Amino acid sequence: MAASITAHGGVHDDGHDHGHDEIIYQETRDMRLMGFVLFLGTDVVLFSSYIFAYIYLRNSIPMWPPGPPVVPAQLPRLDTAFAAFNSVVLFGSGVTMHYALEHWKHANRGRFNLFMALTIILGLGFLGGQAYEYAHAQIGGWNGNTFGASFFTLTGMHGIHVFIGVCFLIALWIQTRAGVYTQQRFFGLTAGTLYWHFVDVIWVVLFFLFYLW
Repeated sequence: MAASITAHGGVHDDGHDHGHDEIIYQETRDMRLMGFVLFLGTDVVLFSSYIFAYIYLRNSIPMWPPGPPVVPAQLPRLDTAFAAFNSVVLFGSGVTMHYALEHWKHANRGRFNLFMALTIILGLGFLGGQAYEYAHAQIGGWNGNTFGASFFTLTGMHGIHVFIGVCFLIALWIQTRAGVYTQQRFFGLTAGTLYWHFVDVIWVVLFFLFYLW
């Protein structure tokens, strides 16, 4: 009798309506997703305000990068080749995060753990590369000139987001090992993937502004 009720009514032996629970979960998940997207939207506004301020300064100064008025050409440029390599590291982490989520959906725990670990390692590698660049960039420091202030402010703000993202992914990884998520309910992993792709997209804009323009 209990088995028949389960098949037709969605009620298990304990009398609990799991179909109703699934509907509640889907509604809650949709609201949480909307809230997370709105959170990312506020970050877009934050970065956009700084980016447009930089573009305004960039277009209002005749000589760029701004340097000493006598010998402006002596101001070194950024290491575009190194930044391109570091960018590949970050974009690669976006790929591995995508596959980590896909393997979780397909209940492949081993591959999920592998790609999750690679994502975290690549994220830390990007931060290490950024720290190396900060230590060797000869652009006048944060308060040395307009270009240096803009560069360190925007890339530093992005670096903070990457660091937060790495901590977020580590927390999610611990939760998966603790059994918080299942193959049907994994909103946290979806949010982590969206956030990681967000920092990838922001870096595309910053790379163009500081290294290619």
